Amino acid sequence: MRVVLMGAGHIGHTIASLLSGGGDYQLTVLDRSAQALQALRHLPLQTAVLDTANADALRACLQGQQLVVNALPYHLATGVAAQALAAGCHYFDLTEDVSATREIMRLAQGANTAFMPQCGLAPGFIGIVAHHLSQKFSSLREVKMRVGALPAFPTNSLKYNLTWSVDGLINEYCHPCEAIHEGALIEVLPLEGLEHFSLDGTEYEAFNTSGGLGTLCETLKGRVQTLDYKTVRYPGHCSIMKMLLQELGMKSDPELLKAILRRSIPLTMQDVVLVFVTVSGEREGKLVQEVFARKIFADRNEQAPLSAIQITTAASICAAVDLFREGKLPQAGFIRQEQVKLPDFLANRFGSAYQQSRQVESIG
Repeated sequence: MRVVLMGAGHIGHTIASLLSGGGDYQLTVLDRSAQALQALRHLPLQTAVLDTANADALRACLQGQQLVVNALPYHLATGVAAQALAAGCHYFDLTEDVSATREIMRLAQGANTAFMPQCGLAPGFIGIVAHHLSQKFSSLREVKMRVGALPAFPTNSLKYNLTWSVDGLINEYCHPCEAIHEGALIEVLPLEGLEHFSLDGTEYEAFNTSGGLGTLCETLKGRVQTLDYKTVRYPGHCSIMKMLLQELGMKSDPELLKAILRRSIPLTMQDVVLVFVTVSGEREGKLVQEVFARKIFADRNEQAPLSAIQITTAASICAAVDLFREGKLPQAGFIRQEQVKLPDFLANRFGSAYQQSRQVESIG
């Protein structure tokens, strides 16, 4: 399959490594940075320097290709999706942005090609897990989804290190969040709904952030009483972010906050990803709860280290593309994450990265 990968950054590099080594993909990587592309020179793929915001140049590069994997910042998602549609390419991305997803859903109406946004960790894998567990109940009461990408060794007051896109991080902290409460679809505020829990002997906090549910609200509307998604951090993080964004007014100047974080908060490859889903409901006349809890750790290989967020995000979108190529997903129109069957995902050569993680045995 002829595939164009947009973006050769932190996550794009890992996607390129996986797809180019799989044997089933003729990969071309596009990026505006020649330096980022140079880092891929050891892989069996083609590269081209391109201003990814230039619609005409992008459309020309997509001619003759079959599928686009978009690993660019979320604000470029709809533009790339529109050019994929014009070029007759299937489209997959990692966006967590709700408005971008809605626009991509509109573009997919009546299309002869497939559009599958939100193929990362959250949204993405977390929705696949939650939907899989929800199918085990005759009636649903509560679905709670919690995900965190955290430094293994926090040392600053935020108890956080940069592990992925700063743009995506601030975006999820600033926009309203979808949820279902008492059976009704509602919007809740980001950085609210603070809760604390322990997992595998470590204390965490969780709070509302935007985008993590993907399309699950629409899928489970009318079936579940409570559905929500929260981001997991170490205790104290939420209060500092609320102070920065709300009390100091940086929500109205997000570019300044992003610049401060990039300058002051170090990037780390030593991280851990938490995936924690609880579903409760009726089964055979009894109230039952099912839990899925995993920790995925960074690969500390000295020659080619990979962070946990690189592993999980790249594995998710590569598994989605691979399952699509195998005919295990719809071949046209809009594809929701929850249309992926969890057993198929975990059995996939890329999705198996989640199987190699450590299942958490004790939850308090």
